[in-house]
Amino acid sequence: MPSRLLRRALIALALSSLLSTAVVSPAHSALLPEGDIGEALYNYVASPGAVLGANDWSCKPSSAHPNPVVLVPATFANLGADFVKISPRLRNNGYCVFATNYGFTGVSYGRVGGLASITSSAVELDAFVTEVRNATGAAKVDIVGHSQGGSVPIWWMKKMGGAAQVAHYVGWAPSSHGTTLDGLVTLGDTLNLLGFVTGIANVGQFPGVTDQMYASDYTKSLWADGNTVPAGPSYTVISTKWDRVVTPYYTQALAGANVHNVVLQDKCPYDTAGHVGLFNDHPTMQLTMNALADGPDTFQPACYGFGVPFA
Repeated sequence: MPSRLLRRALIALALSSLLSTAVVSPAHSALLPEGDIGEALYNYVASPGAVLGANDWSCKPSSAHPNPVVLVPATFANLGADFVKISPRLRNNGYCVFATNYGFTGVSYGRVGGLASITSSAVELDAFVTEVRNATGAAKVDIVGHSQGGSVPIWWMKKMGGAAQVAHYVGWAPSSHGTTLDGLVTLGDTLNLLGFVTGIANVGQFPGVTDQMYASDYTKSLWADGNTVPAGPSYTVISTKWDRVVTPYYTQALAGANVHNVVLQDKCPYDTAGHVGLFNDHPTMQLTMNALADGPDTFQPACYGFGVPFA
């Protein structure tokens, strides 16, 4: 009798172990790790065109997440560095994720993005979205853009009809209204030097940088027909009071139908993430996921895991 009970116990234990291996382990092993600052720095040099979780061209959107997410990096950055945290998080949550570099010029060295004019970069984005939609069969995409990566889609949606192809837009400190660069551009404007600076940018092959000045021809043209964004997409802007790049930070806010502007410190007062730091800021990741899922405007992220401070 004891031996029979022992055999039964061993069989039950084996079945339990087998079930655990078959059901639980694959689910956990399939989760992609989210990157950190170290990985971002490594990717910047070694993997500027690839990041974990993105650009699986065989991915087909599910009914739960019908819109592929297109990630658009910041000026001077590349997709390999900027999206080490959000790309695997999105993929782990069932999204099809795609990321693109843009605005490379002769001085980009295959790594430094966002240097070409924003209007030409918008043409690149248009082609990439078309490629994503053709591959996935999706009618619309979601856009997540950082800094200039938030401005390029606005031009595309506002000036090129791209809004009809977008369900959700999330901008991390977007430069759509331009920047004073903490007062430097304002000083240049006062001294009538912006034309000179623009000329240098054109010769130096980095007009995308000066396009983001608040007084640039690009910025004026973007909003010449009105200060609102096109109806259709759901818009979310995430800004930080510690931004020293796109300044003043409150000019990042958008206006129009279905727009939600979030200041990070209104949610997490002790979050010191700066302009760059939004890429690895945990509250920013949570707010992004909430926006893409049509979550409540009152969503309160957990206030920990803050991004690179002040920068």
